[in-house]
Amino acid sequence: MRAPTRGEEATGTRRSRLRIVVIQALVLSLFATLLVRLYYLQVVTGEEYTAQAASQSVRDIVVQPQRGLIVDDMGRPLVTNRTAWVVSVDRTLLGKMGGRDRREVLDRVATVTGEERATLEKRLVTCGDEGSVSGTCWNGSPYQPVPVATDVERGVALKILEQPEDYPGVLAEQQSVRAYPRPYGVNLAHVLGYLSPITEDELDQAESDGDASVNGASSVGRAGVEKQYDAWLRGMPGYQSVAVDSMGRVLGEDSETQARPGDTLVTSIDARVQSVVEEQLAETIKTARATTDTVTGRKYAADSGAAIVLEADTGRVVAMASQPTYDPEVWVGGISDKELARLYSEAAGTPLLGRATQGQFAPGSTWKPFMTAGALSNGYDTDTVLNCSSAFRVGNRDFKNYESGAYGSISFAKALEVSCNTFFYRIGYDYWRRLGSDVDDVDAKDPLVEEAKDWGFGEETGIDLPGEASGRIADRQWKRDYYESMKGYYCGISKKPQDADTSDFVYKFAREFCIEGYAYRAGDAVNFAIGQGDTIVTPLQLARAYGAIANGGTLYEPRVAKAVVGPDGKVLRRIDPEVQGTVDLPEKTFGYIDQALAGVTRQGTMSWRMIGFPLEEVPIRSKTGSAEVYGKQSTSWVASYSEDYVVVMMVSQGGTGSGTSGPAIRTIWETLYGVEGDQVRPAQAAIPGTVPPTKLPTFTRDGSVLPPARTRSKDDR
Repeated sequence: MRAPTRGEEATGTRRSRLRIVVIQALVLSLFATLLVRLYYLQVVTGEEYTAQAASQSVRDIVVQPQRGLIVDDMGRPLVTNRTAWVVSVDRTLLGKMGGRDRREVLDRVATVTGEERATLEKRLVTCGDEGSVSGTCWNGSPYQPVPVATDVERGVALKILEQPEDYPGVLAEQQSVRAYPRPYGVNLAHVLGYLSPITEDELDQAESDGDASVNGASSVGRAGVEKQYDAWLRGMPGYQSVAVDSMGRVLGEDSETQARPGDTLVTSIDARVQSVVEEQLAETIKTARATTDTVTGRKYAADSGAAIVLEADTGRVVAMASQPTYDPEVWVGGISDKELARLYSEAAGTPLLGRATQGQFAPGSTWKPFMTAGALSNGYDTDTVLNCSSAFRVGNRDFKNYESGAYGSISFAKALEVSCNTFFYRIGYDYWRRLGSDVDDVDAKDPLVEEAKDWGFGEETGIDLPGEASGRIADRQWKRDYYESMKGYYCGISKKPQDADTSDFVYKFAREFCIEGYAYRAGDAVNFAIGQGDTIVTPLQLARAYGAIANGGTLYEPRVAKAVVGPDGKVLRRIDPEVQGTVDLPEKTFGYIDQALAGVTRQGTMSWRMIGFPLEEVPIRSKTGSAEVYGKQSTSWVASYSEDYVVVMMVSQGGTGSGTSGPAIRTIWETLYGVEGDQVRPAQAAIPGTVPPTKLPTFTRDGSVLPPARTRSKDDR
């Protein structure tokens, strides 16, 4: 092998030096690039990246506000707040555990709280994610611990707090939940309502509306005044920023925006009167269930009932009760599937349904004063005398008087006093014969139907409670519409041979309905005139209409709320009575009906229940009713009023009007006016809480509530 020459060695050396220079240049350029980039990151954009890094270590936690109080007209608390232990799970920490460790933690939580692990898993899923269950999933911030058990025992909370090594990522803390002080033992569930977690759709709607008062962890009103005045009661949430480490553990507070408590709702409810009304309704139903129905030979079912007290000249609700009812506490901390099923159960009487505003029943003879007003405005007068026979024949059917009683030729006043059916049958038939016998004329004039509508029946009263039923006026148009919707069903029954499961009545009815179910016949007209047939009303509609008799024709939108008061005691909004309509009748007609209903109390169907009551000092007008529905027992009604109040009670399948509801009605009147025996307490000595206050309660800065002064002056109401 030949050795390189000196020239070749020199050439190789120059090449090596060139490579080194190139490499050095590359290294220097790389360092220069790194230095420039480092300068850009640390100096030019340093503040921006510093802020981003800081934000990644700070988490915002929602601080729920204290919900506003609900009080009665004297400031007695109906709904307040209390602290309860809540167990929550930090999903950030839980997600960083292994699958086995995660399951073990949730198993421990399930055991100590009495929940199923599958239920806890559902509550930890974010709403909208795969596997989420509406009403159970978590709507709140992903960085906020998820409540999995509310209102747990103190011992459970202490166990979690004292053994953090066994419950990593599990928190136990005190939060605010609804409480029900129950002054005088009141229930008031259907008026107050309840809360439940906000839904995903509601949250989306709130965000699109720019409503910052709710968030994913909010609970919102679902019924009663809790729903109606939710926007006032809910307050405004606060936000707490906390520093966390890479594992999501809280290192300390960064900043905090205080939550604003909800406003207080002052209602017109009087807790003392409410307690008496609830007690009397429950006792009346209990007594009816122990009483034998002479018609069926069975005990009365008395499956439901309602009682209402209104201020006659304002429409304000003083008391409102419904049976069956439920414990409003059942919603606190989340309701179980079993409890929820019971509230909707027909076997349990559907306790969630408030009969006072949502129950719909045939009004029976309590309907007759309004039919009297219609007749006196359309051709009849106070001198009219008609035969109160034991029966009135329409076609081939005898429409009978109650217990087939007969009183001969009597006036409207006497007909109301003794509640004569055949008297009003004749009026209903007369109008049908003269004005509406053409079944094809849907628009035929019907003075009694029009009068019923004038008194507000067939439409909502406008009360400030959600879910109110509208009742129904079964006129010609309704009957035709009903026929169109049901003819397929009934024609299907009539076209088949009768089977053992179909009664003779149902089979015959189906055949007749299939042929001419659209026709408004004379039988419909006479039934309408006495509050029977397909016309139905709510107890509140009836109470509002009797209030209009008492005050001379004003139909108020009933109100439960009186005012909204801020946390500082300042009145933010007064909720004044609103007039929905007026009944245009001559003053003498109002006076005639009023005196006739006074006769019902003094010597008519209600008189035996008012013996010894000081009617001279406290004049009470009333009307009794026993509504009959095919296949059911009679529904008991008593509607009554004074110069100040309206009192109505209804017991479905409970028997006769005064026979069943009469004693309770009297007791309520005794409570309202402080009657003891045949004596009335003077106004200044009346039972506390029974005279409507003229002013609102006083809310002091230390949180105490002072009752308002009372007078009987109607001008200040």
